[in-house]
Amino acid sequence: MSFTQDLAAATATLRKQIHDMPFNRALADGSLPKDAFQGYIVQDAHYLEGFARALALTAAKAPDPDAVAQLSGSAAGAIAVERQLHAHYMGLFGVSAERFTATEVSAACDHYVAFLLRTAALADFAESVAALLPCFWIYRDVGHEIARISPEGNPFAAWIDTYSGEAFDEAVSRMLALVDRSADASDAATRARMHRAFAKGCWHEWRFWDSAWHQQGWPAPA
Repeated sequence: MSFTQDLAAATATLRKQIHDMPFNRALADGSLPKDAFQGYIVQDAHYLEGFARALALTAAKAPDPDAVAQLSGSAAGAIAVERQLHAHYMGLFGVSAERFTATEVSAACDHYVAFLLRTAALADFAESVAALLPCFWIYRDVGHEIARISPEGNPFAAWIDTYSGEAFDEAVSRMLALVDRSADASDAATRARMHRAFAKGCWHEWRFWDSAWHQQGWPAPA
């Protein structure tokens, strides 16, 4: 069993819960309320900017030029997707530039980005790539499953095509290979930290979609 296969086994229950979340079930059958998807893509655009910064920070401490190039390229790709969200998805679903600017980053988005940036800045390279992996891997798996069961005419087909496409699939495969190589070069204590970072990243993925479904911002004190 590879290290990433071990990560998958250790988080199988949570990952299945993510696939079965109301947001993703409704996205798959096309019944997701428009306002829920609008809120989601606004927060996803905010998230992708932070995700790109975490990738760039991690690239800066990569152990070899190939890893630097891979992670830097992924950072550039994340920014490209963020711009595409502005140019295409937000226009397609009626999110104006004014609304985007006026919408505060949600607690779930802020918490996830802070976790990635803190890990990328303070942890070692192996732990950092493990923390970044869920955003690649879970999105690919969810995208592929949704594409498999989605009906024709799904209004969210553009989103589904992005995360079930060949280009993203290749990026995820490269990230999985990088995490496996990093784990192979690490000691037991580092691999344990990688497990914890990956599990936390999976939890943040769940929390992000749960927050989008419930359209949560920052809960106010009673």
